[in-house]
Amino acid sequence: MRDVIRPDEAGNLSGLFHERVKRSPEAAAYSHYDNGRKGWFDTSWADMASEVGRWQTALHKEGLKPGDRVALMLRNSREWVVFDQAALGLGLITVPLYTDDRPDNVAHIVEETQARLLVVDGKRQWRHLQEVGGGFAHLQRIVSLANIEAEDGARDTHLESFATWSFGCHGEPRRSDADPDELASIVYTSGTAGRPKGVMLSHRNMLENAYAAAQVDDITPADVFLSFLPLSHTLERTGGYYMPMICGSRVAFARSVQQLGEDLKAVRPTLLISVPRIYERVHSRMQKGLEQSGRLRRGLFNAAVDIGWQRQERRHGRAGWHPSHLLGAALDRVVGGKLRERLGGRLRFAICGGAPLAPELAREFISLGIPLLQGYGLTEASPVVSVNLPQSNTPDSIGPPLKNVEVKIGPQDELLVRGPNVMLGYWNNEEATRAAKDAEGWLHTGDQARIDEAGRIYIIGRIKDIIVLANGEKVSPSEMEIAIGMDTLFEQVVVIGEGKPYLSALIVVNEDEWPAFARQCDVDPASPADTSDRFVERRVLQRISRALREFPGYAQVRRVTLLTQPWTIEDGLVTPTQKLKRARILAQHATHVTTMYEEKPR
Repeated sequence: MRDVIRPDEAGNLSGLFHERVKRSPEAAAYSHYDNGRKGWFDTSWADMASEVGRWQTALHKEGLKPGDRVALMLRNSREWVVFDQAALGLGLITVPLYTDDRPDNVAHIVEETQARLLVVDGKRQWRHLQEVGGGFAHLQRIVSLANIEAEDGARDTHLESFATWSFGCHGEPRRSDADPDELASIVYTSGTAGRPKGVMLSHRNMLENAYAAAQVDDITPADVFLSFLPLSHTLERTGGYYMPMICGSRVAFARSVQQLGEDLKAVRPTLLISVPRIYERVHSRMQKGLEQSGRLRRGLFNAAVDIGWQRQERRHGRAGWHPSHLLGAALDRVVGGKLRERLGGRLRFAICGGAPLAPELAREFISLGIPLLQGYGLTEASPVVSVNLPQSNTPDSIGPPLKNVEVKIGPQDELLVRGPNVMLGYWNNEEATRAAKDAEGWLHTGDQARIDEAGRIYIIGRIKDIIVLANGEKVSPSEMEIAIGMDTLFEQVVVIGEGKPYLSALIVVNEDEWPAFARQCDVDPASPADTSDRFVERRVLQRISRALREFPGYAQVRRVTLLTQPWTIEDGLVTPTQKLKRARILAQHATHVTTMYEEKPR
């Protein structure tokens, strides 16, 4: 049975937590893996409430006042939720930070928001942040979840372990009476170009968005979410934290991406929320296994995908019956069943958002019985704008808008969004706010789109990312990069060619795939990827051409530079949400870019 808390019943995000505790005190709220006891353990809603009361008592001792900013840099855990709820209950404004973000970026956010308290996982994390040598002047306390020993430096930074800081603290959890339109959190965008901006989200923004997302399907207390996308990512926060709280579902915190396969089998989630990268990795492993298998197995796999998709289309009323469907159930058990077991065996649906997912990859998962629903959102929209529906899944689209979200197409085919989920504005940046949100409340997404007769939205490009070739032809590099990235040899891709006579690409090769490809090209696998060898470049361009076979003739890559060193967050070339920073990548590889346009294509 459903047990959904409506926004008017909650009032604000603090009220949501208190209402859930009142309704389900003894139910399991969260599950975590205990390394010491080597097993999974549950925490009830009543236990969560006790911890929130303890944190609030400790926070109160700091003299913090409603409206003060407090930051957290924690991995996904019960403590993340407890701190968020403790702060919200006292009227504080939370500032979530990515645990793997660059120290200078963290320092910028902490300084700009004038955060007075920061919670980190451990002392080592704080020491790493101190390397930037500034940006933390406003902090009056740094709390480490891990126990630490007193050191000389600790006194200067006000660093304390949670056990010491909260010693003797206990009390009933307090519920905030904040107006729903008051600021609840400042969430910084991933910042693919320039400094990230602080998105101001109100209680209403996130609460209404989570409630609307919960209406996509019947989500009940029997459902189990597996949380591994960082909670500092608004998609996970809204969809994987507030939405389960609204529905009374249990959330299990994955140990790490590396242990995700084990956690999926142990937790057996019914719902999964992720960005494309996770699904792409699963797909890559499947493809690698097929390449090493016999012709019969590959044939069965391809037949299972083809027939599975036909059956899917029939279920949605978009195709009729075909005799081959008689083989569908048998093929599904042999092929699709194995994949589903790898993902826990109970998935009712998997949400994909945060970036575009190749439609053919989505179709493959759907054909094999994994109901993958692609959606669309952005931090400024709290973040969900639209999502495909289980009963009407069209993976080429990003689905229809949520029930309380308005959309329309503006000038230059730009997708405009309006609703209770649209941000208040950017923190201390009125100019950027005016550019993003007009006087009528429409959020300008920067994405180009079309809307079909059924109300489904299709993203067709990005206004600022369109490449205009020297001959005037326009291409969307992001769509090409997704298509090229479907080849397991290519790990990261940037397509370039603004004002140039043809397109080129910078490509980081997959370290597991490169040795075999190098041997095929009679190149030393231990050497760096090198496209100065004409045969190597020719073979690479052939693979790229196959990946781009559905694109127009002018949207073809003519030169390529292969790289073996991945672009990372640490070197400032990738955001914490795994988006590539094109401008910085092009600046770092300016010599390669020049070479690709100095020499004619072979």
